[in-house]
Amino acid sequence: MISAPARPAEIRRPPIWECGVAALVLVVVSVVYLASYLPGKPNTLPAYVMLAAATVLVVAQLVLIGALSSFSRSSFHAVAGWSLAAYVVIGGMIEYVFLRNHTRGEELVLLTWALGLFVLDVPLILGFSVARYQRAD
Repeated sequence: MISAPARPAEIRRPPIWECGVAALVLVVVSVVYLASYLPGKPNTLPAYVMLAAATVLVVAQLVLIGALSSFSRSSFHAVAGWSLAAYVVIGGMIEYVFLRNHTRGEELVLLTWALGLFVLDVPLILGFSVARYQRAD
């Protein structure tokens, strides 16, 4: 008996979306933690730990997406590319607010790191969420 080809939504995928959401949660929690201390000096160790974990998750997303064999790369690149363009603009505006509000030193570095992960992670989530339901290229 010949089985019908699986629809794209039925294909089992690695936890790409889950890695992205977990990274986003870590980024948001680290930013809220840091912002709650501004303009004072926070203990930055928790922020470093959360951002390092978020970085590992974003890199894992990239590796997992790159390893997919049956995947609509054209849909992914279209959605993720345009989303990235929009989020770079959004990230630039947020970075300007950090600088305008005289955020300096280690806190600025950590907030910029978190912002960079946010700018990269959201387009990955959006691109994967759309491409996973499209026919493979």
